[in-house]
Amino acid sequence: MSTEKFEGELVARVTTALLQQRPGLDVGSLARLPGGHSGLTYRLETGEGPLVIKSVPEGQKAIGRHDMLRQARMISALAPTGMPVPAIVATDETEPAWFAMELVAGESLEPVLDSPEVPAELAAARMLRAAEILPALHDVPLDKVPVDADPLTPRDELARWARTMAAVPPQLVPDADRLHDLLAGSVPAAVTPTLVHGDYRLGNLLCNGTEPAALIDWEIWSVGDPRVELGWFLVFADGTNFPGVGRDVPGLPTADELVSAYAADGRAVDELAWFNALGRYKMAAIMGHNLRRHLEGRHHDPDQEKLPDTIRRLIETGLSISS
Repeated sequence: MSTEKFEGELVARVTTALLQQRPGLDVGSLARLPGGHSGLTYRLETGEGPLVIKSVPEGQKAIGRHDMLRQARMISALAPTGMPVPAIVATDETEPAWFAMELVAGESLEPVLDSPEVPAELAAARMLRAAEILPALHDVPLDKVPVDADPLTPRDELARWARTMAAVPPQLVPDADRLHDLLAGSVPAAVTPTLVHGDYRLGNLLCNGTEPAALIDWEIWSVGDPRVELGWFLVFADGTNFPGVGRDVPGLPTADELVSAYAADGRAVDELAWFNALGRYKMAAIMGHNLRRHLEGRHHDPDQEKLPDTIRRLIETGLSISS
C-alpha cells in the first residue's frame, strides 16, 4: 500500500472514531511529524484543536516499541496520578492499531543536542525541575498502572543493551566489550522496583517555561530499578559527552546537583556510578546501532557519520566511571 493510501485510510478511521464521540466535529488534514522511531506519528487538525496520532506502520507487528496501545494504556493510567501526560482521546485495536491524544503545548528540546539552542539559564532550570519531579514517577503505585511483565533488574538492563551492542561491528564501538565486562562484574543488587519511563530526558518532556507540561514517548516503559532512569538522565547533563554532535551548555546543573534534587526527600541512590556508566553504555549501543544501519544502507542518514567521536567518548567515560 502506498503511503498516501495508508494515510488516507488512517484519516478515515480516526475521523469515524472521533465523530462517534463528538458528532459534528470538523476533522482536517494529517501531517507526519518528524523524529521518533516508535511507529508513525502525525498531527491531525480538528475543530477543537490539534491531536497527535500514533499508528503502527502497515505490515509491522504491534510489539515492543511499536505497540501503540501499550503506550496508550500507560498514559491513560497515569492521568489520574498527577503525572503530567497528554490526554488520550481515542484508541483503535483494529490492525494497524492507533491512538489519538491531545497535542500539549510546550517545548521539548535536549539542551546539549537539539536545535534551536535553549538559553543556558532556561536549560539549567528545566533540567533541575525535571530531576525534582522524577520521584513522582517512581512513586506511582504499581497497582495503578498496567504492569505486563516481571520487573527488570540491573543485570537484566545490562543484558538488554548488551544484545543491542552485540549487533554492532566492534570497530564502531571500540572498548565496548571492556566496559561491558566491568559492568557485568559489579552489578548492584536491585532495589524495590518502580515504574520506569525508559527514556526520561528533556527531549521527551514538554515544558512551558521551566514547568513540565507532559512526559511523552512511552514506547519502552517498564518496571525496574529507578536508578537506571536516573543514570540515563545524567548522560544528557553534560554536553562534553557528545563531541561532534552536541554542545557544552554553560551553567547546567552538575550530576551531584541533579542527584541531590532527585533525592531531596532522602530516597537512596546508592551505587549510582554503575548506573551512570550503564547509561553511557546504552547510548553508545544505540548510536552504534544507528550508525551501522546507515553504513549498511538500511536507513540513509549522513548525520550518523558524526557519531564515532561521541561513541568513543561515551565508552571512555563509562570506563573511567566504572574503574
